[in-house]
This record gives sequence, structure tokens and C-alpha cells, in this order.
Amino acid sequence: MGCCSNTGGNTGPFAEGRDLVEFVYQAHGGGLRDQAVPNNGLATICQGCSAKFTLTTFVGKCPACEGVHAVSPPRSGDAANIQFAGQSYRLPEA
Repeated sequence: MGCCSNTGGNTGPFAEGRDLVEFVYQAHGGGLRDQAVPNNGLATICQGCSAKFTLTTFVGKCPACEGVHAVSPPRSGDAANIQFAGQSYRLPEA
């Protein structure tokens, strides 16, 4: 099974918060993070500052506060599955 197989639980693609953001960021050697979320992304509200934005890649930032959000591929059909890494979290420098 791949890292994003639908096995349930609360780890890997089913983790929450920062754990999910870090999982997706590192998945497939970092190759997943910049891939497009299907159907032109997910309209959402930043869980840090409440600004509206569209998460267009599996890991993305709020344009207003740069809060880091992510969704895993098996859960990318619903904006309710978007997870927030936390107010002070910053992505590693590339």
C-alpha cells in the first residue's frame, strides 16, 4: 500500500493538524506538496485568521497571514478535511 492508501486511523493521510501538514509536506519525497488539488482546489477559510482563500495545492499558505494548511489526497474531496499546522508554524526553507 502507498502512503495515501485509505486505511483509516489517525496517522499518515488521516492525521490532524500539524502532523497532517508535515506528513503531506514530506510524502513521496516532497513531490506531493506542490501538486494541484483536484477540481481547481478547495475553497476554505483560514483556520488562523479567518480569511477566505482556495487551497490549490496539497500544502498551501493563507495569502493573508501565511498560515500553513494541507489536505491529503484521499480526503481532498471536502474542504472540511483541510488541516491547519498552527499559528506559529512555518514551512522549512526550500
